[in-house]
Amino acid sequence: MKTVVIATNNAHKVAEITTALDFEGWEFKTLRDLGLASDPDEDADSFEGNARIKALAARAAAEAALGRPVAALADDSGLEVDALGGAPGVYSSRYAGADGDDAANNAKLLRELDGVADAERTARFVCTLVLVDEDGSEQVARGTIEGRIGHEGRGEEGFGYDPLFIPDEFGGRLTLAEVSQDQKNAVSHRGNALRALKAQLAG
Repeated sequence: MKTVVIATNNAHKVAEITTALDFEGWEFKTLRDLGLASDPDEDADSFEGNARIKALAARAAAEAALGRPVAALADDSGLEVDALGGAPGVYSSRYAGADGDDAANNAKLLRELDGVADAERTARFVCTLVLVDEDGSEQVARGTIEGRIGHEGRGEEGFGYDPLFIPDEFGGRLTLAEVSQDQKNAVSHRGNALRALKAQLAG
């Protein structure tokens, strides 16, 4: 049995990852499952770099606790807005200063785009996954979803910038916070990255 430590305790991410990577002989554990904490400095200038930092830190902590080799999987994701030169990018979760303050981040994004026409509000969500295997080898996969930024938040589902992001899917009318989790997973950046990673591992 291969133990794969997921470097997040976000329940939505965990469910999406374990459903997508349903390989026989794999068991998934979160750091919380193992009674561990890992909070490395995510100081890389790319999504891939930050995902690698998290995966390596989680793998080291889990191997020290369990006394045997494990694999670790981490993701880093964020929003790139073309009119803002790709911002907030790797700073998406702390765009307004406080890490994880969705309301403040959304408010700042709307302020930065005040007066920008719909045609120029194009954006994408990006997710990069890094899997560090038991032998230290790596698999990297990237997924995106294209869309635009609305003028106000809509919807009660999702998190982060979902209420502002209008993907090209669903007729270009609904935000990611106005569709179900299953609908979101079918088109999302993380879903696309997971499907790419599964194809790599299966190939």
